Amino acid sequence: MHKLTRHALLASVTVAALLATGCSASSSTETGNAGAAAAAAETPAATSRPDQLAVVQAPLGKSAPTALATQDTTETGGSAQKSSLKVASYNKKSGRAVITAKSVTAPADGTATPSSSPTSETPAPVAVGDVIASAPAPGAPDGLLAEVTKVVGEDASGGTEVVTKAAELSSVLGESKAEGEVPVDPAAIEVEPLVEGVKVSWAKTGDLTFGPEGAKLPLGSLRIDVGAAIATAEGAPASAAASVEGFVQLAPEVAFSYDGSGSGTGSAPGGAFLGLTGDWASQWSLKGRAAGTTTTDGKPLRIPFAQLHADPVIQAGPVPIVVNLDLVCYFQVAADGTVTVDVEQDLKGDFRVGGSFSWSKGWTPVSESAMTGTPLDVSVTATGDVKASLGAEASIGLYGTVGVSADLAPYLRVEADAVAEGSSDGTGSASGSWALFGGVDLSGALQIQLTIFGTPIFQHRIPLGELHEEWPLAKGEATASNASATPAA
Repeated sequence: MHKLTRHALLASVTVAALLATGCSASSSTETGNAGAAAAAAETPAATSRPDQLAVVQAPLGKSAPTALATQDTTETGGSAQKSSLKVASYNKKSGRAVITAKSVTAPADGTATPSSSPTSETPAPVAVGDVIASAPAPGAPDGLLAEVTKVVGEDASGGTEVVTKAAELSSVLGESKAEGEVPVDPAAIEVEPLVEGVKVSWAKTGDLTFGPEGAKLPLGSLRIDVGAAIATAEGAPASAAASVEGFVQLAPEVAFSYDGSGSGTGSAPGGAFLGLTGDWASQWSLKGRAAGTTTTDGKPLRIPFAQLHADPVIQAGPVPIVVNLDLVCYFQVAADGTVTVDVEQDLKGDFRVGGSFSWSKGWTPVSESAMTGTPLDVSVTATGDVKASLGAEASIGLYGTVGVSADLAPYLRVEADAVAEGSSDGTGSASGSWALFGGVDLSGALQIQLTIFGTPIFQHRIPLGELHEEWPLAKGEATASNASATPAA
């Protein structure tokens, strides 16, 4: 209200001055424009609402972006500005970095433009208290968010050597606000197969067919196909050899938000969120009589089959934010070793995991999943129970610090029962039933390193909470009987 009153008062003074001088209509227009400009100039920048920064993917194929927040910027609650500085090298152990700046060399005819003219590296104009946010750079593969604590001077390569310490996002985002979800480019995801038979395919544009199965992949999806033998239950016949086969298809997105309200006074931001969302599709089968536990600790048998890593760079306005994403895809089997199955499921849905901060609640976990499954093939023999998961362990962090860990495990579960009755006269009957269920388990935790946002420190992991959903897919039953033989004459 005070801001509107001040602006209105300035405008009123301008109009009154024009009426007092008796200016003509044309001159009034010109003077009025000048008066409005003067009023705007007199209104302090601090009276405007905090900037709403767009959250987008950093440009690909260009030099690593950087942003710089000077001491003056951080003291007034402003956000960092785009910078020509570059981290030429960084030593994580000592915190020393060499910073250079690009300078444009103009041709003799004076026709140089920043995009076409040659550049050279020069010592960087940095000072104690400056905060540098950089995309991945030499010695800093996870990006760098650091405050300059000492300027050593020009080094042998011509750059400026500085000593740094870890900084917080509030020091570069200030009192601004930012929110958005950015898809992870599948071409930028490194995939390391952990078992034989893993095949990787990806699509960045629609209407293209990729993958060993010739399936169509949606925009920005990564698909991993796998087929592997797993331990067969002890004593099972050779015909009951166990195996898993299928694929998982991911379209991950980084979810990021920041509300810098109040951070200009040295307090924590008003709100923040860091998480991983995306679409999930998988189709997998379990065949045979599987052993359900490891031989050493009795836990369910887990077989990691692919490890994924990416360091996507998103930008909140001019500030590059480096996200560190790790995924381990796995099969897991929990079975009693008595039932032979041939089951297959087609699963689709989405998920959202992360941590959300607000002043009223502090850090709270977010875990959501909406998935549906369809049985493609079902065959169950004997009595027993088996649960097979095709899941992914995920961790997501900023600038090399883990913030959120999650374990997303869609699964198939089979339970089979049989009852037999008989008598001394040789008559008997047997009945059996089985049921197939689909489901998803989601668990994880928030880590202490989420304080990189500038929020209060918590001293322990905060569990995401167990999310468990299950739905029936198919069921069946059978009955058989036999009569006593006719006594001999």
